[in-house]
Formats: sequence, C-alpha cells, structure tokens
Amino acid sequence: MSTLEERRARAFAGVEDAWEDGFARPRVFLQPIAAPSILGLAGFAGATFVVASNLAGWWGTPTSGLTLAPFAAMFGGLAQFAAGMWAYKARDGIATLAHGTWGSFWMAYGLLNILLATHVLAAPTPWYHNPAVGFWFFALAITTGIAMLAAMTESILLTGVLATLAAGSGILAGAYIYGSHGWAQVAGWVFVVSAGFAWYAVMAMVLAGTTGRAIIPLGKYKKAANVPGGHVIRPIQLEWAEPGVKQGQ
Repeated sequence: MSTLEERRARAFAGVEDAWEDGFARPRVFLQPIAAPSILGLAGFAGATFVVASNLAGWWGTPTSGLTLAPFAAMFGGLAQFAAGMWAYKARDGIATLAHGTWGSFWMAYGLLNILLATHVLAAPTPWYHNPAVGFWFFALAITTGIAMLAAMTESILLTGVLATLAAGSGILAGAYIYGSHGWAQVAGWVFVVSAGFAWYAVMAMVLAGTTGRAIIPLGKYKKAANVPGGHVIRPIQLEWAEPGVKQGQ
C-alpha cells in the first residue's frame, strides 16, 4: 500500500506547469457535508407531527395553532429551508424541491398565524372551511407528488414519506375548500404517518452517517443499504488537500 507522501506526489505530478494549451489546469476542492435531509426531515417531522396531531383532534383546540406557529416556523420552516439550500449545494434535486417547498410553507404558516393573532386577518368560521388555505395545500400536493415520483427511482423510504405527505395535502386541500371537519381529521392522521416515516429516515441516516454502515434499513434499492452492517458510506476526504474539511467535522 502506498504511503501518504507517495499519493501526494502522484496527485501533484506535473502541476509545476499551471497552464496547458492556454487554459489553467483544473483543481478539485473537496467540501464534504453531512446529508442535508437529516436536518430537513427532522424539521419537517417535528413541525408536521405537532400540528397534524392537533388537526387530527388528539389534543388542544382549533386555536392551538397560534401557539404551535413559532415552533413550526423555526424548526419546520427556517431549519428545513436551510437544509433545502444545503441540498442544492449537495446536488440533491429531490431534497432541494421537498425541503425548499415545505420550509417555505411552514414559514408562511407562522406568518399567517401572526396575522390571525393580530387580527389583521379574520379567522375563518368554522375553522375547517378555509378555501384560500385549501388552495395552499392543493399546490403543495402537486409539488410533493412530483418529488415523490422522482424519489421512486432511489428510495422506498423517501417515497413513503413523500407519498403520505402528498396524500395528506390533497385530502386537507379538499377538506378546507369544501368545509369537511371529518376529512380534515383524516388528513391529520395521514400527516402523522408521514412524520413517523420521516423520523425513521432521520434515525437511519444519522446512524449511517456516524458509522458508515447500515444500522437499520435505509430503504434504498442497494442491498448494502438495507442489510445491518452493510457498508454504505465511503467518506471523500483528503487531509492534505483541505485540512480540517472532512466528513464528521
């Protein structure tokens, strides 16, 4: 096996001449980052669970959303939106679309509740008949459905998260548009299931990220990703290229 010095010598072989045919030689800078969806899915799951469980009638009243709004806006909104932008850097189109969309929604949800609390907007009566917000969820269902179709090419687990999320959005859109309390509660249950899938995905991804192996099935199509002990992560890091920038920092 070659030594680090030998690998460094091979990597820098010929770079004394920085130009070739009038063009600068390309250089590669490694900036490994943790999977952005770890934060994105955690933010989505937390915000969705607390709001959806209230929506499903597990606890609280219809006005409890005013109390939940700050948490949803920060964790489900700001944190998830930031994860979507990091996913953009990681060239993960599905995560960029999903986290960017839902992060934006949760921030808008927080703003909406501020407007309701300050009486800038009048609260709908009954609360479950709100066609304007219903069309929010109609748009979310379409966008999430597109992300789900793309996810079907790489992960059963991610497909499950997005499928239940799209279904819940579609059901809630209809409930708000036509004023159905029962269907609003059904949508809450479906959202809770989606949050559960997301939390499982977060746990699987964190464990894989810290160990480099599949501890619990990741739901991907590669066999190693679903067999406990399967090697699924091989860190890309060159100590001599960018000191201190490596996976796990």
